[in-house]
Amino acid sequence: MAKGNINVSVENIFPLIKKFLYSDHEIFLRELISNATDATLKLKHLTSIGEASVEYGNPQIEVKVDKDGKKLHIIDQGLGMTADEVEKYINQVAFSGAEEFLDKYKDSAKDSGIIGHFGLGFYSAFMVAEKVEIITKSYKDEPAAHWTCDGSPEFTLEAHDKTERGTEIILHIAEDSTEFLEDNRISELLTKYNKFMPVPIKFGTKTETLPKPEDAKEDDPAPTKEVDNIINNPNPAWTKQPTDLEDNDYKSFYRELYPMQFEEPLFHIHLNVDYPFNLTGILYFPKMTNDLNIQKDKIQLYQNQVFVTDNVEGIVPEFLTMLRGVIDSPDIPLNVSRSYLQADGAVKKISSYITRKVADKLKSLFNNNREDFEAKWDDIKIVIEYGMLSEEKFFEKADAFALYPTVDGKHYTYDELYNAIKAKQTDKDDKLVILYASNKDAQHSYIEAAKAKGYEVLFLDSPIVSHLMQKLETTKENISFARVDADHIDNLIKKDDNKISKLSDDEKKTLDELLKEVIPAEKFTVQLEPMDSDAAPFMITQPEFMRRMKEMQQTGGGGMFGMGNMPDMYNLVVNTNHELVGEILNTETKENKERLINQSLDLARLSQGLLKGEELTNFIKRSYDMIK
Repeated sequence: MAKGNINVSVENIFPLIKKFLYSDHEIFLRELISNATDATLKLKHLTSIGEASVEYGNPQIEVKVDKDGKKLHIIDQGLGMTADEVEKYINQVAFSGAEEFLDKYKDSAKDSGIIGHFGLGFYSAFMVAEKVEIITKSYKDEPAAHWTCDGSPEFTLEAHDKTERGTEIILHIAEDSTEFLEDNRISELLTKYNKFMPVPIKFGTKTETLPKPEDAKEDDPAPTKEVDNIINNPNPAWTKQPTDLEDNDYKSFYRELYPMQFEEPLFHIHLNVDYPFNLTGILYFPKMTNDLNIQKDKIQLYQNQVFVTDNVEGIVPEFLTMLRGVIDSPDIPLNVSRSYLQADGAVKKISSYITRKVADKLKSLFNNNREDFEAKWDDIKIVIEYGMLSEEKFFEKADAFALYPTVDGKHYTYDELYNAIKAKQTDKDDKLVILYASNKDAQHSYIEAAKAKGYEVLFLDSPIVSHLMQKLETTKENISFARVDADHIDNLIKKDDNKISKLSDDEKKTLDELLKEVIPAEKFTVQLEPMDSDAAPFMITQPEFMRRMKEMQQTGGGGMFGMGNMPDMYNLVVNTNHELVGEILNTETKENKERLINQSLDLARLSQGLLKGEELTNFIKRSYDMIK
């Protein structure tokens, strides 16, 4: 038996490992299973090229809990090690790695996440164990070895009578880590990190029900048998070629990823690239809502089928973090901080590849089945609009598939919209005015007024649409968006023909003074307009610029400082050609004039949903008085 000291200058490196190496103690299991997987896949490689003259067979990795003995076993049937290799890899290499690591990262270790890079995976065992044993038998014809270390720099190494190939690691779980002796805790960790590892992982057994024999009676119980409980799917959908998968395979993989999710995804995008970096994966568009706070962090990042994180910011462009699915890439540096990740060239390429792939997929879905794409538009528009705002490349490609629905349920692309409205909705200054509504019910009368002129009204109701309009107005030539209630329709799209007013200048002056006496100036700016005699006598509008700035500020970004808190200001447009307005002028008593003005104003407010509380009560009372 050999005893020895691990050649290390830090007197006791293990407390440091416990303290610095990983903020998350639970990942010891992932690290040890990753090592076991590597050992198994290396053996597969050696047997396939004829370097190892042993049978690869159907190896698996087994995890066993011995609660009474306070031990956790991880057993593989991989390469195994000779005593010399244990001496080299466990005592020398890994420890020099540990020292280098601690020197370098003592201060920033918390930020450094995953450190398998330094060959330190094995030492994460000391975060939860007071003593660790390795019993290992190499595939080479040499005796097995048994290494033991109790967390001090001293170890023992002796021969062992293990006959089957592979490595068994035994963790003597420390007092402060007994949670890792509970079956359900281990099961939870295996499901979290190892659900798609490429080598089958066995954890205990489970009872399987077999079909009843043909001669069984009805109330005979079905026969059962105990089978290995394999916790992972070693060949998940993303590791296969898209040509080998049907639509149903993608759907059932979605259920495997999100067992609690009851809604089917709308569609999927299969990523598969091997140059200039390696990346595979499947992204799904779930049903979206207008809520920008929907669950992000649903995309899972893997490295060679080992789960790493579901915080994919910086790798996936931000607008796609609302999607779901899996990305697997050996090329993403995992042992570094977020800030490094965002500056990393490979990661930038990955991010723009994913953006391009998503845009291409959306375009082909649109081209192949436009009707279906239009039907799904409401469920996906928030991602597309967000992408158009935040990624220039996506904005350029989105022209081909971004849709602009109308209040009547038609869907235009930008070019189709432009051609459809150019003739009628270009104003006297040659600017194309795109009209839209954000609420069909509240803006109904304004929509009808626009339609009466043969104008098309879009229906745009997402929370970021004001930002998107701003972007379109600055990138497209000579266009502006106007909400239908931002002014009366002749002012929204100004044509050359000046309407003649039925009132003389003196009458207008008298009317203006009369209105300003009755109508509160802090709430309404009065403007007299000669409109069609059948247009509404009083109309309330809210200026586009002010309203849009307010909205933009409320959804973050854009807008002028402090506009979000400004009180709402409205314009009151009074149609001087309406007979009611003439009647107000010609009414005898001042009291009746005021009553007609208040009644007309309240009707205009009512149509905008602005009449509430005491004012609504007074209006109803006044209305009853007038029809008595």
